[in-house]
Amino acid sequence: TPRDIAVCSHTICQSDLLYVPDLSEDERFADNPLVSNAPNVRFYAGMPLITPNGHAIGTLCTVDFEKKELSISQQEALRRLSRQVVTQLELRRALLEMNDAVKKRDDMYAELQSERDKTDTLMAKILPKSIAEEIKDNGKVSPRYFDEASILFSDIVGFTKLTETLPPNTLVDLLDQIFCRFDTIAAKHGVEKIKTIGDSYMVAGGVPVASTDHCHRLAQMALMMQQFVNEQPLFEGNQIALRVGLHTGPVIAGVIGKRKFVYDLWGDTVNIAARMESHGLPGKIHVSPTMYERIKDDFALQYRDLIEVKGKGAMATYWLLGANP
Repeated sequence: TPRDIAVCSHTICQSDLLYVPDLSEDERFADNPLVSNAPNVRFYAGMPLITPNGHAIGTLCTVDFEKKELSISQQEALRRLSRQVVTQLELRRALLEMNDAVKKRDDMYAELQSERDKTDTLMAKILPKSIAEEIKDNGKVSPRYFDEASILFSDIVGFTKLTETLPPNTLVDLLDQIFCRFDTIAAKHGVEKIKTIGDSYMVAGGVPVASTDHCHRLAQMALMMQQFVNEQPLFEGNQIALRVGLHTGPVIAGVIGKRKFVYDLWGDTVNIAARMESHGLPGKIHVSPTMYERIKDDFALQYRDLIEVKGKGAMATYWLLGANP
């Protein structure tokens, strides 16, 4: 019905029942086209639908084509029915709002979970899994002393010279290719990459999870690292070479930093392993006497000589040649 002739346009402006037994006898509606012409509406009773906060949102109308009288109880029934309709509409609106709120909550939770997963993935790439879990649970990591751990240091011989001749992209791609392969080898042998510094690569066995065969795992890794590097093509006419040092002993492990976490190791064991690398030769795996004693039954080793180690004096060292058949 067009709004300008609808009887309910009067009802919605009221606060109570609009009751007209015969529209043709009411001067407000006698000339209404709906009354004077087809469909010739006669009876009308309508109740505005008013929300609890006072907004009229529609009407509940009853019509007939004959004159009718409503009893007081019938009129009250229309009032009650209108309130029930409003209640149902309000419940529906509340349900829609609740569903919308639940969806927003679920979307927010999914977004938070996605961000948490990204953070967990990033933490797992930066820190050992057990250390990342400890930081998530406690917000910090308690330093630990390990009676025994193995340390591997390596560096690419002549890398500094390559930085003077290779384009930056080529240089970074080369280093990324080598270190990514080292990461794969470390994961295969269940040892932990600690850090890279320039062209140096540090790995530890027996931390942060203690093990009994960490020396053997690190020795196997060192051999695979050398094999991989030896198979690389020439770069600018130069064959890259790897120098590796191995040592085993006690270490202290912990996390430093708050905004940027770093899992690191400290102690003489780390220093001696670094000395084994720096006193080594290109393409060789330099082994300390302590490491030699741990792996000599399962690997082929060659006595090198006595070398002076800063703070430790003369030390008999060995070359790791390969695994015994």
